[in-house]
Amino acid sequence: MISRIDLRGDALPEGPALRDLLPRAEFDVQAALEKVRPICEDVHHRGDAALIEYAERFDGVRLDQVRVPAAALTRALQELDPAVRAALEESIRRARIVHREQRRSPHTTQVVPGGTVTEKWVPVERVGLYAPGGRSVYPSSVIMNVVPAQEAGVESIALASPAQADFGGLPHPTILAACALLGIDEVYAAGGATAVAMFAHGTESCPPANMVTGPGNIWVAAAKRYFTGKIGIDAEAGPTEIAVLADDTADPVHVASDLISQAEHDPLAAAVLVTDSVELADAVEKELEPQVAATRHVDDRIVPALSGKQSAIVLVDGMDEGLKVVDAYGAEHLEIQTADAAALADRVKNAGAIFIGPWAPVSLGDYAAGSNHVLPTGGCACHSSGLSVQSFLRGIHIVDYTKDALAEVAHHVVTLAEAEDLPAHGAAIKARFDWKVPQGK
Repeated sequence: MISRIDLRGDALPEGPALRDLLPRAEFDVQAALEKVRPICEDVHHRGDAALIEYAERFDGVRLDQVRVPAAALTRALQELDPAVRAALEESIRRARIVHREQRRSPHTTQVVPGGTVTEKWVPVERVGLYAPGGRSVYPSSVIMNVVPAQEAGVESIALASPAQADFGGLPHPTILAACALLGIDEVYAAGGATAVAMFAHGTESCPPANMVTGPGNIWVAAAKRYFTGKIGIDAEAGPTEIAVLADDTADPVHVASDLISQAEHDPLAAAVLVTDSVELADAVEKELEPQVAATRHVDDRIVPALSGKQSAIVLVDGMDEGLKVVDAYGAEHLEIQTADAAALADRVKNAGAIFIGPWAPVSLGDYAAGSNHVLPTGGCACHSSGLSVQSFLRGIHIVDYTKDALAEVAHHVVTLAEAEDLPAHGAAIKARFDWKVPQGK
């Protein structure tokens, strides 16, 4: 059901050579970009009419309007299963605890007497958030997008999720209920690239946004790439992935269940076990079969994901080598199930989120750890972070110098301006003094 890659015996290669040995899903955003380009431009030119037409083509439903009526949000919350409501409320509460601590305050640094630089943090004015609605419904993604934006102080927040034929053209009612719980009343029935284009260009019913965040399929990723520069984005999210770094102390039942839990997202989902224990590898492989047989989404998601080229059991000589492998892989979710899990976690350089020990599975992070589950995929953890309050803030430097403080450094500024052949830069300094630049000490 799952392949093996044996990296034992020889010294591991470095950098790209090691990454090339590891499993990864094929995800050609550039090819998808050419297909979403005309859709994005059509939304630009025809606005809501284009959104309605694409909802009928892609989602099989004819909309009367794109914006979800307020009454539908109220009704979705009223009809929500009480147990689901309680779980969502607890997820929101925990997410707020974590994200509230991420807020930043202005900080002033005195560079010299009379010269200061202050960094203040300003939220983006308006964001468009995306909640997927394809194979599964993700009210948890509503929480993970909305909470950090709210805690950052974003004043205008809109959310889009695909129209659902089973619900009269509205997004899934649990999505709507989550929006209502969070106080989000601007919700649109728009999916995929059309939703990103709606937020980027604006339409008759939806003002343009400064930024778009949220996970999605390849069409969402391609649309984000298309609009990069016009709007801010969080990331081009690819197929979800888990890596488990484990030794012979790990419970194969736990490891197998965690690999399966990620595989049930999508046939392109990646499930990777990195271990120095052949016995654990054998036990996990044996454990996969009965656990897969006992769950749902087997033929359309789990088996294709586990048997695909993106998933594998990777054998290494030891945990030092295992760390090199998981750092090269840069997993969206990294579980460490070893005897010294916390110490190993402290040495990890590249991961979207790290889950330590047997009692912190990825499923906890997906819903109720308080952490954010919108994380970098496809190895992007080597340069990018998950969604946070910081994602919605902009740092602005405020420079405040007195005449004396400028005079002290003026000759250096003029020297550097002339070295760069930008004499007007130096002249802007000289103009503030009598006829020559005062010499610094």
